[in-house]
Amino acid sequence: MCSTANNAEQPHASSDPALLLELQTRRPPSLMGRAGCETWSVDFSPDGAWFAWSMGHGIVWVVAWPLDSEDSQSQEADRGDKSFSCGHPVWGLAFGPRPPKSASAAQPAKTPSKGNSRLLLATGLENGVIKIWNVLTGEAVFNLHGHEGVVRDLVFPQNGTLTLISSSRDKTLRIWDLSQKGKLVQVLSGHKDWISCCCVSSDCSMIASVGRFDRMVCLWSLRSYTFIRNLTGGTFKTLYLQSSCDFSPDGALLATAAFSGSSWWIDLWDPYTAEKLATLVDYFEDYGQNQISAIQFSPNGLHLAIVTDDRALRIWEPGKKEMMMQTKVDRDSNGLCCNYHPQGGVIAIGTRDGNVRFWRAPRAVPSLCHLCRSTLRQSVSTHQVEPLPLPKRILEYLTYRNIREHLKTCCSSEEEDWKVNY
Repeated sequence: MCSTANNAEQPHASSDPALLLELQTRRPPSLMGRAGCETWSVDFSPDGAWFAWSMGHGIVWVVAWPLDSEDSQSQEADRGDKSFSCGHPVWGLAFGPRPPKSASAAQPAKTPSKGNSRLLLATGLENGVIKIWNVLTGEAVFNLHGHEGVVRDLVFPQNGTLTLISSSRDKTLRIWDLSQKGKLVQVLSGHKDWISCCCVSSDCSMIASVGRFDRMVCLWSLRSYTFIRNLTGGTFKTLYLQSSCDFSPDGALLATAAFSGSSWWIDLWDPYTAEKLATLVDYFEDYGQNQISAIQFSPNGLHLAIVTDDRALRIWEPGKKEMMMQTKVDRDSNGLCCNYHPQGGVIAIGTRDGNVRFWRAPRAVPSLCHLCRSTLRQSVSTHQVEPLPLPKRILEYLTYRNIREHLKTCCSSEEEDWKVNY
């Protein structure tokens, strides 16, 4: 197996069967463990042929995927791996454009697509600048200026356009049109403090954003660029922080992650009605030592990946009490971000030391019921489903309200009893 780059370690395998390999950075001892070496963001290209990660100190590596293919093992093969020096720490990155869901269902290419000249990589920097790169040429296309704080997250809607949504610690989201050389289309204001994360629904109608300290979960219209609602309401009796959010692939669910000094939890929302459908809770004894960093739905919508301080990875099937998969307790894992391969089966976890671990994610064949629901909900809102002349049980399934039959509130630790709370 070949090394991915001059200052990136050879990929390592592991005795843990779920851990496929790990990319480790080569750094001088003086830089190890220092602020600035973290991997704050990772992403796979829409066709799954490339993988990018911010390996700290302003460097982003883009490598051909899969890393252990026959072509990559051949010394004569030109993998085309690239590095981008951004000049400032990179907090967010995203490949674009993202094709419509129907197009993404095609089989991935065995080798990186050399003809896709539109494959771009957006990198959000600590100084508020967003750099846009041409992945295949390795050249900087242009810079986007406007944010006055760290650009924490970037996302391309799944409609094939060159629209880019960015969120920042300056309390704003910005919408850019890269087809017009990065024209600023709109500034969305409403958060009262840092924005931790943002995501876009599959039908490209809504943006969700979570504020780390203002504890707001805001929904915005991507069609009219207006504020829709705050899902969390007004006053808060308990001090906690919001960290991550993600729409399900059909857009009918919104998952948000938060943590306090003694627990972390994931709320499942209906973004159309603002109804909270379920909550997964984990309690821990070490006060303030187990925050939740990132969550993401699997490409088929069956599972939710969870990254916390005490374990590298958990996989949860919404509606179930037990975890479908969880790695061993590892306080040194320090995962910060996660991202599924577009075809599923593999999930990448970025760590605080600048490395990336690739885990084998559970695969499951979706039921016919789930496929029908996902197809319907991609284009039909909850308000449109509810008036349909269907049996109550089917309506509850289509609106995900059946989750509450299986789950109210539970604890994810194997050592503790499951708890139910209405």
